[in-house]
Amino acid sequence: MSRTPFEHTGSLQIGTVDFVSSDEVKVALDIETPESMALNTGGPRPFPRVNSYVLIPVDDGFLVGQITWLAVERSAFPQRRGMKDFGLVDLPYPLRKLSLNPLGTLRKHPHDPDQYIFRRGADALPSVGTAVMLPTERQLRSIVESGENRRVLIGTSPLAGNAEVRVDPNRLFGRHLAVLGNTGSGKSCSIAGLIRWNLEQAKEACSGQPNARFIILDPNGEYSRAFSAKNSEIKARIFKVKPGENEDPLQVPLWFWNSAEWASITQASAKTQRPTLIHALRFVREGDVEPVEDAGHEMRRFLRTIISTIQIEKNSGSPWGSFPRPKNFYEKLEKWKKGLEPNLDTFPGEPNQKLHQLIEIIEGLCEPRRGRYPHYDFTLIEVNELIQVARDAHVAFGGLESDVLPSDVDAPCPFEGDSLLRSVEAVAEMLNVSEHVETLLIRIRTLLTDTRMKPILSSASDITLEKWLSDYIGKDQAEDGCVSVIDLSLVPTEVVHILTAVIARMIFEALQRYMKINSVALPTVLVMEEAHTFIKRYQQDIDGQDTAKVCCQIFERIAREGRKFGLGLVLSSQRPSELSPTVLSQCNTYLLHRITNDRDQELVHRLVPDNLKGLLRELPLLPSQNAILLGWASELPVLVKMNNLPESYQPRSNDPDFWGSWVGMDEEGHEILYEIDWSLIANDWQGKQTVENVDETVGDDA
Repeated sequence: MSRTPFEHTGSLQIGTVDFVSSDEVKVALDIETPESMALNTGGPRPFPRVNSYVLIPVDDGFLVGQITWLAVERSAFPQRRGMKDFGLVDLPYPLRKLSLNPLGTLRKHPHDPDQYIFRRGADALPSVGTAVMLPTERQLRSIVESGENRRVLIGTSPLAGNAEVRVDPNRLFGRHLAVLGNTGSGKSCSIAGLIRWNLEQAKEACSGQPNARFIILDPNGEYSRAFSAKNSEIKARIFKVKPGENEDPLQVPLWFWNSAEWASITQASAKTQRPTLIHALRFVREGDVEPVEDAGHEMRRFLRTIISTIQIEKNSGSPWGSFPRPKNFYEKLEKWKKGLEPNLDTFPGEPNQKLHQLIEIIEGLCEPRRGRYPHYDFTLIEVNELIQVARDAHVAFGGLESDVLPSDVDAPCPFEGDSLLRSVEAVAEMLNVSEHVETLLIRIRTLLTDTRMKPILSSASDITLEKWLSDYIGKDQAEDGCVSVIDLSLVPTEVVHILTAVIARMIFEALQRYMKINSVALPTVLVMEEAHTFIKRYQQDIDGQDTAKVCCQIFERIAREGRKFGLGLVLSSQRPSELSPTVLSQCNTYLLHRITNDRDQELVHRLVPDNLKGLLRELPLLPSQNAILLGWASELPVLVKMNNLPESYQPRSNDPDFWGSWVGMDEEGHEILYEIDWSLIANDWQGKQTVENVDETVGDDA
């Protein structure tokens, strides 16, 4: 006959329930309950202790409660176990009480009576007077160690007898992970450890190279050491602005950039410069840049540009009604008319007739709006008629209907920077807006001639799209390594946001197309360090697209849609209150290190349900290497001491050794020497000399 869950519980009872609600259970402790250490649970265990666990029998199992507070209550008539004579008057005696947060239910395993299974949620709550017990060693470990597919060991739980904390990689990375904490709390080591421990376990399971893909966007240059070839048996690809041995140059070709990214980096105005830039990008991606002597060809391009511009206006703001600045559309019509009139009677036959009709309809739209009190609204009928007449003229000059259909202006087709400049100039001349695009051209030239950017932007012949995807995302079966470290530390500040946005978008869109072609997702993890800098909240109602806003928007898209295409997101941030709410709300698992800032603590508290906030009160007190794991990847919130990571596998994020620098000696008594030669720094800064591995040398000496 099997034992029931209530047998042999007398010695483990610590008190009784005296208050029950849906989110709180209060317990009156017995006088004989241990005051600091329990010895009857199979081994010494600190009790009572905030955030530790106790059990309350309910139905066929136990309700698991987590202690949220302890208190002493003065009682005039304390009830003592074993007293039979209630006629005696006792002196007032302090009674201890504690409050529990109900977490879930612990039941015996259906196939193994010596094991237990923990599940979140409670089918029933206890009644007042129900006994409250300490869990045995096996029960305590079962609370933390329950769950399916717990494949990867990441640490132990100090509050549960050092029970192993394991996670399911599908849950950890499949629905986005946020690693939050102050500087020096251990975030970088946790991320490097999670990557390494998962890959090591996968390597052991498949007895070979795992078909895994981790891409780390590293703005501080911390992870190169953690995954360098000399320190790691895990193959990794490292991309830097100034690569060293076994490293590759960072390349983000300018022809990868889409129209929104070009508009943000060039600060193109919405009125004239942005439409000009979009047309120029479309022409240059199609290879239609160089001038042609055929006058009919030039007119076809002009008419095609007019039609495309009207379509852009329609899609962006409804020029016939509520368009924000309908006067701009009227001004465009006047400029187009001036550009078309010199060509009247130049072409014979039908082209000339259609050109006359187009000029007449433009004049018909402009004439009533030249009065003293003009209105600039346009009706849908007027705009559609204008488009149709322009299409007829385009066909009369030898154009095809398909030529004026919207093409993919953002397709990553190779082109050179000089070709884009010539294309912008040609389009501006056609639209008669050359005087309005001078600043746009200056910004593009500045970008293209920046010596710091040339190695990164690269030439169209330097790298193909196929090779870039193969290098940065990984080859078939990850034969060239499972990790890509993209070091952004030497990328110029003014372009680092846009390059980060381009890299993240290219990865996301590549995985979208992979799924479209193969009908299956390619699991990939994208890690964003210093996320509060690149995924910073912005005001929705502000016009314009600066680079930081564009960067944040692509990560918001990845957070919303990435899971469907196999792209998991890992964020690391020391200021969660500055992160985009959209991205943070899409993270289903949180690894919380020490957080001391009030605003950041308040935000973290809002991310979790009310009944899980007790453990979060320890956030300001957590030592390094300790964190709270909660969310989708964990059955319950648990305090974790992360596994040790050898120093050679740790990212280079150690605190500076001021004392060692002052006295010339490290903590172990070894002499250290800091040699200062500012000429090396100055020459490298000014581009006069290439300095290789300076940071590695300084880091090793330190």
